[in-house]
Amino acid sequence: MATPLVTIVRLAAASRVLVLTLSLLACLLFRPYDTSASLHPPCLSSPSFPPSTSSSNSTTATISSLAVWDGVHFARAAECGYEYEQSFAFLPLLPASITLLSRSLFAPLVPMLGYRAVLVISGHVLNNVAFVAAAAYFYRLSVLILKDSGAAYRASVLFCFNPASVFYSSLYSESLYALFSLGGLFYLFFGSRTVAMIMLALSGSARSNGALNAGYICFEALLQAYDAAIQKKRHMWAVQALVTGFLRSTFIFLPFFAFQAYGYLNICLHGYTDELRPWCKAKLPLLYSFIQSHYWGVGFLRYFQVKQLPNFLLASPVLSLAVYSIVHYIKLLHQLFQSTSIHEQIIANIEGRLVEAYESSEFATVLKSEISTGLNSKKQGNTEVKKRKSVTTRAASASLDGNVSTRGIVGDNKDGCPLLVLPFILHLTFMTFTAFFVMHVQVSTRFLSASPPIYWAASHILAPARGGSCKRWGYFIVVYFIAYILLGSLLFPNFYPFT
Repeated sequence: MATPLVTIVRLAAASRVLVLTLSLLACLLFRPYDTSASLHPPCLSSPSFPPSTSSSNSTTATISSLAVWDGVHFARAAECGYEYEQSFAFLPLLPASITLLSRSLFAPLVPMLGYRAVLVISGHVLNNVAFVAAAAYFYRLSVLILKDSGAAYRASVLFCFNPASVFYSSLYSESLYALFSLGGLFYLFFGSRTVAMIMLALSGSARSNGALNAGYICFEALLQAYDAAIQKKRHMWAVQALVTGFLRSTFIFLPFFAFQAYGYLNICLHGYTDELRPWCKAKLPLLYSFIQSHYWGVGFLRYFQVKQLPNFLLASPVLSLAVYSIVHYIKLLHQLFQSTSIHEQIIANIEGRLVEAYESSEFATVLKSEISTGLNSKKQGNTEVKKRKSVTTRAASASLDGNVSTRGIVGDNKDGCPLLVLPFILHLTFMTFTAFFVMHVQVSTRFLSASPPIYWAASHILAPARGGSCKRWGYFIVVYFIAYILLGSLLFPNFYPFT
């Protein structure tokens, strides 16, 4: 019988096949609203990897037309580099990745299809594979944080069929962001901090909001500093924890700011015009924020217009679910802090008592491969757990050997939540505020689509034991997810406005 993790991987792969099939059918059955995606002007400068002449122009044009909306810009950056000021809004991880794939694994296809078509193929393959891996990390992270394998499984299924699914199977950066963001968070709370730091930094080179993941590093550093200063009375350890956390957080910001520096060098110092662009003269010359404001009209309350009401309605389901998630977990955290003090929660987290023992083997299935080397191979009487590299691994190993109380620090209430949910809620709160008040609000569907608390809260509503109003809301959630997958697969590939 397949383990839950294997089942999630299969569901994630099946969901990609479903979305791609629906998108291809939509392209065949309906005429695109905007056919400009097929236009392919030559690069301003000769690319380092010149495209080969294709013997099948119709096939090449069909494949190239699969890059729509932002996908056009990502494909252009991969083929020609960053030619225009506004192209710097599209961060380099996806273009660099598909360039690497098209020049290596898919290079034999270039003589037959042409370079641009191969870039589009590379992007679609990469993003769909990345999504499957992201779904696996989502399940592992959910088990680690929620300590409820059933809730983690339901939330992961919802993630596999999330409302922004079409973007995860297109030439967009959502899949890579989700992979490195969710993977980085899993390794962070599992205790593999170096791997986590690298993955979270990569998430910041996929999407600008990836830099916000530095907040999770800060949260963990504060917990360690509190434990060192208050519990262990080791003030130097506390300072060391804070300094290390600061350095790791800075590392996560580096890719984003390095790309801004690259834009500054190309436009402000080595630009082709004599007059400096306005943002070049700023004290902090941030190209990304200027592009968002100047070219797309992004800014605080700038989208609050009567004509944008349809877009607010389009974003209302995901925003409502996000607000519900925030309120739900704030209530649970309040109950948690009423039953046990914040001090006890922090110390319990640091000492590894936060992970409850599982009666089922699902927790072991998720973490066995990473902690098996730390378990004693022989049991004599009460099994002794070897010294762990990390707090979380130590707790998980103790859990598997039955050395942790089944009550745990959360208590017997299965609707309770651990302290580790707090940084996820703070992150989601900031993202929701930004999506509603600052951004183009319709983008909220994909902007918030990689935020775990949304699916955790939806999983809570869909729990089998719940009835009454929860059952009705669960029905609406399922309908919402299905409807947006169908709408997205129909509208997006044909260049109709979606989100």
